[in-house]
This record gives sequence, C-alpha cells and structure tokens, in this order.
Amino acid sequence: MGKRVAVVLAGCGVFDGTEIHEASAVLVHLSRGDASVKMFAPNVDQMHVVDHMKGGPTEEKRNVLVESARLARGDIQDLSKLLVEDYDAIIFPGGFGAAKNLCTWATEGKDCSVNAEVKGILQAFHGEGKTIGLCCISPVLAAKVFPGCEVTVGRENDDKYPNTTDTAAAIVQLGCTHVSKSVAESHVDEKNKVVTTCAFMCDAPLHEIFDGIGTMVQAVLKLA
Repeated sequence: MGKRVAVVLAGCGVFDGTEIHEASAVLVHLSRGDASVKMFAPNVDQMHVVDHMKGGPTEEKRNVLVESARLARGDIQDLSKLLVEDYDAIIFPGGFGAAKNLCTWATEGKDCSVNAEVKGILQAFHGEGKTIGLCCISPVLAAKVFPGCEVTVGRENDDKYPNTTDTAAAIVQLGCTHVSKSVAESHVDEKNKVVTTCAFMCDAPLHEIFDGIGTMVQAVLKLA
C-alpha cells in the first residue's frame, strides 16, 4: 500500500502563492512513488496579489484556499481539516506564498511569525515522528518551528543561488544548521525527519529542479 501524503499549498503563482512547477513536480514524483495524496491550504487572505506580468502588487484581494484550488483541480480541503493520524508524511512546495501566506518571512525574515494552523500541523507531524518535506524557500518554516534542525536552501556563495547566502545566514541565526546542497540534491535531517531541497532558489533549468525535487520526494517516501 502506498504512503499517505498531505501536500500544503499557499496560493497559485510564484510571486504571491505556490510555485506551480514545484507543486507539479511534487505531485508527479508522489504519483510515481505510488503515494496517496490529498492537498490542503489555509483559508486566509493572501498577503497581497502580484501581477505576474508586471511584477508588482495590485489592489486585488484573493483567498489562499480558493487560489490553491486552481492547482489542485478543485480537490482540496481547508488546512483546518487535516488530521495528522490520516497521513504518513507532509510536503510543502515553495514559491513566495510560503514566505508570505504561510509565514511572514518575506517581510520579517528570521523574526517572522508562522501561521498558527501551519505551525500546529508542523508540530503535530514532528511530534508523531512523521516525515516533513520542504523545497525552495519553505524550509524556513522548519527552521522557525524546529530550532536545531538541519535544512538546505542551496549552495552558499554561488552566483547560481542568488538568495541562498542571506537566507542560510538567517537560518543559522535561528539556531539551525544550513547544509550546502546543489539543486540536484536534497538533505535529510534524520533526527527530525525533515527533508529539504532548494528547487527555484537555484537559477537552473527546469528539468534539474524537477529532478532535485524528486530526490526530496523519494527520501520523504522512504522515511515515511
């Protein structure tokens, strides 16, 4: 029987929600791994809405759950309905929504707050010894909620990873360990059962990001 995996989305679109290619890669690799998947998102307003053509914010308001339903083809539930006992693992794709809608990292960095439901779910999975997978910027959620954990957001001091060095420094300031890994790799924190990969934190071809996410998903399923 396949592993049961919850996937938590944060909207739809890289600049104000879940990164679509990352979510798709997670779902494809879970499907290949014969996992049973259910998607969830918090029923809250987005921090803001970004015009993805112009790159700037608009006056529009959108709901994270409603927007995430686009990625889930309508088959999604409110995060408040997620029961840890029903799943073997949980995965958080990246995109700015993870840093804007699931927490306030985008505006407050290491001093951010994590959405109460998201924090509660992370703590519940961790408390039950269940595996947590995160990619791109979403590993900062683990760094904020689990002091002392190990994560990766890419390679430091490498031009192909333009935001990794500063993000890694903030992660270290939170008392966690940043492990430098390439886009093709993932890091497994065996103690905390947290698996991370950098995805679009690297300026890499899409297939390399897809394959790197695959290593994270495979490790999650193996640990689950």
